[in-house]
Amino acid sequence: MRLVTFTLGNSLPRAGALLEGDRKALDLQAAYSRVYHGSSPLLESVLAIVEAGPAALDVVDQLVRSASDATTHNRADLRLLAPIPCPPQMRDFLCFEKHLVQAFQAIGKKPPQAWYERPIFYHPNRFSVCGPDAEVPWPSYSESLDYELEFGCYIGMPGKDIARDRAREHIFGYTIFNDFSARDEQTREMAGQLGPGKGKDFDNANAMGPCLVTAEEIGDPYRLEMVVRVNGEERGRGNSRDMRWKFEDCIAHASRSETLHPGEFFGSGTVGNGCGLESLRFLQHGDTVELEVEGIGVLRNRVV
Repeated sequence: MRLVTFTLGNSLPRAGALLEGDRKALDLQAAYSRVYHGSSPLLESVLAIVEAGPAALDVVDQLVRSASDATTHNRADLRLLAPIPCPPQMRDFLCFEKHLVQAFQAIGKKPPQAWYERPIFYHPNRFSVCGPDAEVPWPSYSESLDYELEFGCYIGMPGKDIARDRAREHIFGYTIFNDFSARDEQTREMAGQLGPGKGKDFDNANAMGPCLVTAEEIGDPYRLEMVVRVNGEERGRGNSRDMRWKFEDCIAHASRSETLHPGEFFGSGTVGNGCGLESLRFLQHGDTVELEVEGIGVLRNRVV
């Protein structure tokens, strides 16, 4: 199942499901109204679907099976937002060793030993999320803007002190994530030993989408080919099988003495060769960045 949040014209955001090879989208609430002559709180948003879990997915599955032209729109006529436009919480991990090593080599440093001891993460700004085809304003204080080829998972089932061998049960689905980064500002701020700060926090810095693919449809998340292109030119390629820290490790680590809630997002961090820092080749004004992850789709954004 491939869930989206979309607007049509001046409409408020609505929950939908992609159909026919992602060429069309079913308006879930409209489809429910057509069948049952009412509305369902389970379908008010993609976040509501995630929170309701199997009960909502059963309803969505029935609606998808009985989809009609009356409640289906061409994707080209819609504006897709991030699957969950404002996640309840976000964590971005650093799961790929190749990216870690190459990024530190680029700046003449050695990778920290702490990374090999535990999954390390920071909290991206959930209010800076944007969706596919959204423009990303270049931060005024930066001269070195970068992209990051990532994907990530959404928490479905809440939990605390989750065992690693049960962690996969808590994943609802997956999407693509581009963690735009002001590298020059990030370098200055992280010298203070306290997170990336304004190196990551600016409007539309966290691009996500184009859809949320449910865990059942993805199957094994550790076999996905990942590609980044800038203005159509391939800049990097990797595979999720190379994650040194798996999402199960991240969930078990983050949930220690802390409750995880439905809709929370866990980013994978950048795949090896997935950002400009590794080759010291950064973005230019007007560049269009495309991230493609097998089984999910393409996330496209332009920096302006």
